[in-house]
Amino acid sequence: MVWVEALEWLEQRGDEVVLGCPSTFARKWIIDHYVRLIEAELEKVFQTPCRITLKVSSSHREEGDHHLNERQLLLPHVTPGHHLSCLLQKDFTFDQFVVGVSNDFAYEAALALACGRDGYQNALFLLSKTGLGKSHLSQAIGHHILNHDSSIRVCYVTAEDFTNAMVYALRHDSIEQFKDKYRRQCDVLLLEDVQFLSGKEKTQHELGYTLDALLAARKKLIFTSSHLPDDIPKLDGKLASRLSSGIISSIESPDYKTRVRIINKKASLKSLEIPQDVVHYLASELTENVRQLESGLIGVAAKASLLKLPIELKLAESVVRNIARRFQEITVKSIQELVSKYYKISMEQILSRSRKRGIVQPRQIAMYLARRYTGQTFQAIGRSFNRYHATTLHAIGIVERRIREQGPVQKQVEFLSKRLESGNFDPDHS
Repeated sequence: MVWVEALEWLEQRGDEVVLGCPSTFARKWIIDHYVRLIEAELEKVFQTPCRITLKVSSSHREEGDHHLNERQLLLPHVTPGHHLSCLLQKDFTFDQFVVGVSNDFAYEAALALACGRDGYQNALFLLSKTGLGKSHLSQAIGHHILNHDSSIRVCYVTAEDFTNAMVYALRHDSIEQFKDKYRRQCDVLLLEDVQFLSGKEKTQHELGYTLDALLAARKKLIFTSSHLPDDIPKLDGKLASRLSSGIISSIESPDYKTRVRIINKKASLKSLEIPQDVVHYLASELTENVRQLESGLIGVAAKASLLKLPIELKLAESVVRNIARRFQEITVKSIQELVSKYYKISMEQILSRSRKRGIVQPRQIAMYLARRYTGQTFQAIGRSFNRYHATTLHAIGIVERRIREQGPVQKQVEFLSKRLESGNFDPDHS
């Protein structure tokens, strides 16, 4: 892996491991994509938590090589499959996807491609607005394939990350390694948020050649987008044709019956007991997307728990009113400002590269709240925090885990959620 191979072992100071990297760009990329993974593997080796510090070093192929190679031998779990499993959301599987008339064709097409049914198309383009399940189905394909054969080389990447990796490769004379990874070491390509390619001519050119190579080798290609290829501004016509070479399946907003099943499914997964009259009320009022339904479900359960009230229609009605107002008013910026005031840190610190715990945790909570309340994609949220898609996904996963632990983070998130849902973005006033 080009990103990890370029690292050198500099020194170890207590629980801090200092690694050298060849450039500031490489340092940023590794921090955003691999630091947590490396720290987790070092913790397994040393049997104690480790903290990685990255320094730009021009001597990364000299004396440090011996130490780096020695340490890499101690990290057998850092494999492409392991890294992919960190990127794929664990609950984005076929068995947790609720099928209805709005998405049944997309589901069947995704499942058929994942199962490798004879005579079936090897390319699938999933089209939908935010929050309707295209990323769920795309990642479900990856999970299904890896669960049945972990030796299959699955590459999961957003269009933004593909672009950034290509830019890095061009700047550091490693473009052949980049091409090799995607053209010859990839059996399944999951490419998310294709609309991001708009106007990026060099990326489009490289991706076109990559898709030609994969299509010729009969590899599996899965794309997701909020726009059809022909509707994406400044997208090369030949690339649009390649993206459209397989089945194109759109996912629409779920109908009433499907919304009821979605709420019941998610309530079951979260071990929540919701009366059916409340379920049907939520399904009748929250019609935009799956994310909005989940927000309503969590809001009802959270409010009932916080106020020690039974889950009933009156409570559900108050939550739905808040959601209707919230989806119009809450923005990533308003969440950042609320978190900034609550934790008494500046906006500059939230958006900075600081890895101090007193800044990292509020930043992660802000990302979690942005995902929960704004309907923005991981990629869009990441850009709002000067981070990449993978970093955003990792941050949200950490907050979700700490919420399940029912400790201080859960209480802080509940307080901030209550402020957002009430439309009161000032943590100092009731």
